[in-house]
Parts: sequence; C-alpha cells; structure tokens
Amino acid sequence: MLTANSGVTLTPAAGAMTSPPEPLGLHAAAGRDALGGGLQKLLAVPGHGPNRVNDLLLLRPHSGEKEEGNQHVVFFHGDIQNFQEEMSLQAEGSRWLSWSLEEVALLLGRRFPRSHVWVVRASRMYLHKFSCYHNFVESNVFGAPEHSGYSEQVGAFHHLRALLIHAMQRAHLPRPPGPHAVPPDFSLVLVGFSKGCVVLNQMAYELAGARSDPRMAPFAERISDMFWLDGGHPGGSETWVTDAQVLKELAASGVSVHAHVTPYEVCDPMRAWVGREYAHFIQSLEELGACPSRKLHFQDEPASIQNHFRVLQEF
Repeated sequence: MLTANSGVTLTPAAGAMTSPPEPLGLHAAAGRDALGGGLQKLLAVPGHGPNRVNDLLLLRPHSGEKEEGNQHVVFFHGDIQNFQEEMSLQAEGSRWLSWSLEEVALLLGRRFPRSHVWVVRASRMYLHKFSCYHNFVESNVFGAPEHSGYSEQVGAFHHLRALLIHAMQRAHLPRPPGPHAVPPDFSLVLVGFSKGCVVLNQMAYELAGARSDPRMAPFAERISDMFWLDGGHPGGSETWVTDAQVLKELAASGVSVHAHVTPYEVCDPMRAWVGREYAHFIQSLEELGACPSRKLHFQDEPASIQNHFRVLQEF
C-alpha cells in the first residue's frame, strides 16, 4: 500500500472520493497478446456477474517442467503496479518498472516453476496508483475494503472460479475447474501482496460458507496455500483478519498460511494498528493449531517502499 512515506505523491482524499474511478486503458482492446518471456496477456476476462471483468497475465510452467500439470498460482498485486506499458507512461509509475506485473509474473515463475502463474490486474487503478479489487470485495475508490461473509450469488470465490474457467478456456489449457466439478489434479495457491491481500482477507471471510456450499466446496477445497505478503490498505482497521470466527474457520480448513512482512507495514508508528493486527492474526492461528509460517524481512534496515517490494523476491 502507498503511504505518505513511500516517496510517491498521494492525492488528498477530499475531492478524490467524489471523482469517478479512471478506467484501465487496455480494457478497450479485449483479446490476448503474446509477450516476451513466455507471458500471455488475457484482456477483459469475464468473471462472475455482468460487467465484472479483469485483465490477467499467464505464465506457463518453465520449459522442461510438466506443463500438463494442473497446479495454479494466482497473484493479486499492490498499489502502483500495472502492466509495464502503462507504468512507463506515468511519472510515478515509471520509477517502479522493475515491479511491474510482467516482472512479478516472472519472479513467481521462478518461485513456482511447476505451476501456471496467473497475475490478476485490479479492475480499477484510481489516479493510476490505487488498486481497487471491487470485483472481489466491496471497496472505495482507494481500495479500502468492506468485508462480508459468503453469498451464494456473488463474492470472491464465485469471481475467482469464473475468471479461471474463462481464462483457461481462452488460453486453451485443459481441465479447467467447472461450475459443478473440479478435476482431481487441480490445485490452487493464492498470493496477495500489499493491497492485493484484501482479496485473501475476503476469501478468508467467505471460506466457511464456500466449503459448506456443495456447489463451491469442490473448488474451495483445492486451495492448498495462502501467502500474505506485507498486506496493507488505506482503511483504519482490518488490514489483517482479526475476526475470531473467521480465524477459527481458516485454521480448521487445512490451508497452509504464510505471512511475510517488512517494517514498512508492521512497524509504521503512524499506522500502529497494522502491526498489532498482524501479531493478533499470527497468535490466534497458532493458538488454534494452524502453525502459520511467518517471517519479518529486513528487520535491521530502515523501513522503505523498496524493501516493501523486495519481499516479492524473498518470500
């Protein structure tokens, strides 16, 4: 998440809240493009419900690995991150091109060489900086979420499953997870970075309901791991999940929980609640027997947005 100390100019919330969100320019060119490095761009992939689309990047398993495998990693990015061509057009975005969605996809490909890597671009980038995942969770224009429980009609699980079905079909990948059945070899790892962690938080809120819905359970039960990477958003609370019942359900689900943080988020005295919530998240899961893996990276270095991004290399 961008903060006043990040070195990126922030626009005051007062007039911005009443302005309409800016559309993503590449949405107009629906289709798919071949990119360098084995990346494939899939534009305006439909999700669940009318007018709910997201752009995605796909990186197939590394050459020499078994591409016929059905392991998938889905990544949700943070503020300022976008496609390289769009970041290069913005004075602030061009400073962080090494953390573009394409570069992160390649990083994840090295981290998960046997998996199909999917990078989901937020459906809104307000002021070209603030990512908003409103297709997954109710959010304001700055991307601050308002979490809710599972619904049989809408929600993060419904949207993610529909996105993967349509994206796999468009990319001509075999054995997508259907609306009523999931291939036995299908597995799913979710990775959220910075603002992107709001999607993982929402899925945690929905997890119990999804697993009890016979139409969604076959998909929900294929999530093996969830990685929270230095989560942050502009709201004043719920940066990390603290609801006791939600944490109880997450611990009981069998999903492996991983939390990697840096001082940029959890040691900021201006946002002290983030560190407190992170500690509560970890302690609660440990007490519930979930055994989350956790690491504070760069703890002996000054907090910086550079190290915030570098957690993507280190986790």
